[in-house]
Amino acid sequence: MPLPDPIKARLRLPLIAAPMFLVSGPALVKATCRAGVIGSFPTANCRTVEELDGWLADCIDDLKRAADESGRAPAPLCPNLIVHRSNPRLMDDLAAVLRHKAELVITSVGSPEPVMKPLKDAGCLVLADIASMRHAERAVAAGVDGLVLLTAGAGGQTGWANPFAFVRAVRTFWDGIVVIAGGMADGQAIAAAEVLGCDLAYMGTKFIATRESMAKEDYKEMLVKSRLDDVLLTRAFTGLEGNMLRPSIAAAGLDPDNLPVRGMIDIAKDINVAEREKPNPKRWKDIWSAGHSVSGVRDIPTVAELVERTAAEYASVQMVKP
Repeated sequence: MPLPDPIKARLRLPLIAAPMFLVSGPALVKATCRAGVIGSFPTANCRTVEELDGWLADCIDDLKRAADESGRAPAPLCPNLIVHRSNPRLMDDLAAVLRHKAELVITSVGSPEPVMKPLKDAGCLVLADIASMRHAERAVAAGVDGLVLLTAGAGGQTGWANPFAFVRAVRTFWDGIVVIAGGMADGQAIAAAEVLGCDLAYMGTKFIATRESMAKEDYKEMLVKSRLDDVLLTRAFTGLEGNMLRPSIAAAGLDPDNLPVRGMIDIAKDINVAEREKPNPKRWKDIWSAGHSVSGVRDIPTVAELVERTAAEYASVQMVKP
């Protein structure tokens, strides 16, 4: 099943502002949805389920106001559930998402199967992050509506596959929603993704460098100054492959070319509040991620300005199509 028309009609661009750990918050979600782009955030960005309830209520209230003000429904918001077995809050976060009647949900870091029945019973569309053909087949068997293909260009925890080959391989057996993640630098890239066979694209790195993101100002400035060669693929910080910024690693006093290799990811530890508040530059707070699209980050605009530019780029491609 392709992206439903009632949702497609609310989008200015076939785009999701990617859910980013410690970056995506209510201000970013509200601004992206108001601009006609699906706004997402990891539920793990909230320290408690009560805070998650507050974020969801705030976003939904704002989107209702936006609809009243403009006479047009904004793009939907899309919570991201971390479904890894070591996430102790999964079922509580799921219950909060269901209470607020989310239209779309992204699952990541594991099989979506544990959350599928309640989400589908609630009429929610489920998009699953996948990084291999095996992951894709398992997600389809679990009954998801869409696949988010993590390709080699994605920031943070990333995939390994070439996006051209990955999309075409998935399309040999899947006619549902396909979302491409990795290397989406501009509107031209989004248009190219559609030609390739995608319904939606993820854009993450450029949204980090917006005024509404929760990223530190130093992080945003580093993105502006960085280029593709500053992105390092490493397993040092999560145990899984991740694209990180070399300058942030060096600034934390580490040698980007001589990093240790950690064990498998431990979600419970990595998102634990007490751990997160400790001053430890070797963890998440001061080691910053970026995708291959970092060379396209040239300033720190508002979300509305970024979407306006991206829409113009996208429209310029549409005009030259034969």
